[in-house]
Amino acid sequence: MRRLAEAPEDFLAEPRVGGTGRIEVAAVVGDLVRMLGGDVLATDLREFTGGAGAGDRNRLAVVLLLCWLLADDWFQRVRPGAPDVLRVLREGAPELAAGVAAPKVQSDPDRREETARLVLALLGYRPAGETPAQAQDRLTSLSSAERARVLKAARSAEERARAIRQALARKAAEESADKWTRE
Repeated sequence: MRRLAEAPEDFLAEPRVGGTGRIEVAAVVGDLVRMLGGDVLATDLREFTGGAGAGDRNRLAVVLLLCWLLADDWFQRVRPGAPDVLRVLREGAPELAAGVAAPKVQSDPDRREETARLVLALLGYRPAGETPAQAQDRLTSLSSAERARVLKAARSAEERARAIRQALARKAAEESADKWTRE
């Protein structure tokens, strides 16, 4: 979490998408994989080139922050394989980017913890001193994706309840009208 908080300006800069932005994210990803002892093909980096348009900018900005986190000395010692690193970037970045803007991943303490825990979980690790259940519970409680899922389910349940209340009110009104007509 400290490492994310101390991300240098280059990893907070705007990713290159189309003709705008400063940082070539695919190059950063390639350098990271090589630094961790892996090999990477140009085809593995294609999804990090920013060709998907401006809407992809937040995902690529999160990828940059994940690269900064994965460049930590601890990851250099454990040396996750290239497929695992690429999986973290492919799965973790969209999950985080869907729920939060990249600057918050770096500036918000809960988002930093969520990011660190998500990366560890995707690599099959957990924070020292935690059981697997504790680590999963804490990640779930912090997860912006889980929060969005719960909010969506709550909205859906409220909509169903509202529809039921309206149907019951209509039925009661119809029964009252029928009773009044009979009398």
